[in-house]
Amino acid sequence: MRELTYVARHTVEWREVPDPKLRSDQEAIVTPVAATSCDVDSAILAGHGFIDPPFALGHECVARVVETGDEVTTVAPGDLVVVPWSINCGTCDNCGTALTAHCTAVPHMAMYGAPIGGSWGGLFSDLVRVPWADAMLVPLPAGLDPVAMASASDNWSLSWRLVAPHLKNRPGARVLVVARGSIGLYVCDIARALGASDVLYVDPDPAHRRLAESYGARTAETVEPVRHGFDLAVEATGRVDQLALAVKCLAPEGICESAGNHFRPGELPLLDMYLTGVTLRIARDNVRNHIPDALDLARSGTVDPARVVSHVIDWEQLPDALPEKHLKPVFVRADG
Repeated sequence: MRELTYVARHTVEWREVPDPKLRSDQEAIVTPVAATSCDVDSAILAGHGFIDPPFALGHECVARVVETGDEVTTVAPGDLVVVPWSINCGTCDNCGTALTAHCTAVPHMAMYGAPIGGSWGGLFSDLVRVPWADAMLVPLPAGLDPVAMASASDNWSLSWRLVAPHLKNRPGARVLVVARGSIGLYVCDIARALGASDVLYVDPDPAHRRLAESYGARTAETVEPVRHGFDLAVEATGRVDQLALAVKCLAPEGICESAGNHFRPGELPLLDMYLTGVTLRIARDNVRNHIPDALDLARSGTVDPARVVSHVIDWEQLPDALPEKHLKPVFVRADG
């Protein structure tokens, strides 16, 4: 089979590798039918990652189940499923407390799309082996479009987690979104749908701002710190100066969620954060536990994640099209 391999800055290519095989009765083999690039993939392709190539790329997709082991009970061949980005067993102590990105049955941070915690391949591949299929795979609900939900593996479900629990605890909260990619736009959509009283989206890209406005957000190209202006801030730029801006805008006891990939160092206004009393979380998400709730929201009709999809591109065009600058391209198989 072929797997799309990151080989150099702005360069990917198909490479032939052996077809994956079931290694236990708890596993499944899937074929991606709609796969998309995560915001971090853009940073990797631009050469800002911390892992040297070559390695298989891709960790967001909806796939079709091809084969299952005898002990798999929740999915069957032919089913459409969301494949979460991180590898998790579902039964260890960490998985049992919803820390699926920190599963102790595999090396730390084991994932698709980067050789962290072992080599698990990427979801821009013709076939993918899924260990612990019952724990990992989430059936795609009927009526949901695989193209619209290709990002449920990570960015869509992450965006749900960045705002939904906070808006449940703080109804009508004011939300600041400082972003550069799909995460911030998904957040605008979700925050408005869940009752945020105000959403300000900050991004230098005018096309992104127009999309955020279509979700009901106010927008700005840049902004100076707004003292005590927001109850919740979401930063998804990977730039520490923008994270510093976000925390400076928080109201007393405000919360900042940082979903940026901070490959570069920087300084935060710690004294200001201390005096205001803020909570800052910087993390990749334990996404598996949030996928069902995020899919339920997508089914409700109150959100429209399909609007963030910038291009729908044939699977065979992956090597040429992926390195180009797109907001959220989704690559689909003609036979999917």
